[in-house]
Amino acid sequence: MPDLTRQQLAHDADPLVVKVGTRCLAMPDGTLDERQVEAIAEQLVKIGAGTTRRVVLVSSGAVGAGIGLLKLTERPTDLASLQAAAAIGQSHLIEAYNRAFQKHGLIAAQVLLTADDINDRRRYLNLRNAIRALFEYGAIPIVNENDTVRTDELAKTVGDNDQLAAMVTNALRAPLLVLLTDVEGLYDGDPSDANSRVIPLVEAIDDSTTSLAVTGTHKAGPILSKGGMRSKLQAASIATHAGESVILANGRRPNVLVDLMAGEPLGTLIPGQGGRLAERKRWIGSAATPIGALTLDAGAVRAVTVSGKSLLPIGIKAVTGIFDKGDLVSLIDQAGVEVARGLTNYDSIDIAKILGQPSDSIETILGRSPYTVVVHRNDMALVRDAEAS
Repeated sequence: MPDLTRQQLAHDADPLVVKVGTRCLAMPDGTLDERQVEAIAEQLVKIGAGTTRRVVLVSSGAVGAGIGLLKLTERPTDLASLQAAAAIGQSHLIEAYNRAFQKHGLIAAQVLLTADDINDRRRYLNLRNAIRALFEYGAIPIVNENDTVRTDELAKTVGDNDQLAAMVTNALRAPLLVLLTDVEGLYDGDPSDANSRVIPLVEAIDDSTTSLAVTGTHKAGPILSKGGMRSKLQAASIATHAGESVILANGRRPNVLVDLMAGEPLGTLIPGQGGRLAERKRWIGSAATPIGALTLDAGAVRAVTVSGKSLLPIGIKAVTGIFDKGDLVSLIDQAGVEVARGLTNYDSIDIAKILGQPSDSIETILGRSPYTVVVHRNDMALVRDAEAS
């Protein structure tokens, strides 16, 4: 029977972000399953019919499609070959989606992103505005990481399409993200064990939750994807921390999206945590990638996470990385656990000079004192609950 909480969540899901994984779209031999592409497209059309609901599809499958077209037996390990497979597969994937949507009088719009598009504030806002414009034209945005130009050596990848989907969800302030995978949801044990059961509701993602992210249980076959349940929980953490909800479900299940939007209790629901973050803090806390890190003493951790205070230099124990004024940095406790993120008022060289010192010593040490705080609370977003700190 439909669940009232889920019915309300589905009703409010506008825009809706749906992410479909490689294994949901691949045949056993690794080639693109065009019937599955058509099934996903048809479901998206159904859940939008007669409503004003806007939908964004984040689709993996480009590398997998390229591997299938190239008749490779496994996923390449070198960057150049992965980029080549992505380039070959991406056109095949988007063409399949476009054919599927055209049957229903709709147009598919390809949106390729890199981490730089998320990390740069102006490009991040441009992305949001571009997708909103596509909504106005009645197009279906289909988002994928731009694997062809990404460079792992420079640490500029988004990570995978699970995290990308969460970032798009936050950029659009979408109330719901549906992550479609090849299992029914998060299990309380190994999914291959007949005694394991799907957990219908996860109140919050913590260490006990992530410990359930069992890997290596897929059926034998080509290695096409790089995600897994752990990646999906990481993505869910990004989205739910910003106040959005996430559902993990089986993308191979017939009409799974239609049933989810009807409130059926399928998969695993992870509700949004607390209130929804303001736009600027949403970008700081869960979209952009930190360049460096500041280690805080216990007093500074409490001041930041419990009291909502700015970060003063006296509470900083160490600085990691090389960064400029205005860059995004992680704020970590002395155990190395990230508690917040923020835009720094000083570069890494200056912070190394003033760390552990009171604010009224900044001018004496640096010869200037434009700011009394290193990270202002208005330029900061927590990544852990205050109670957990």
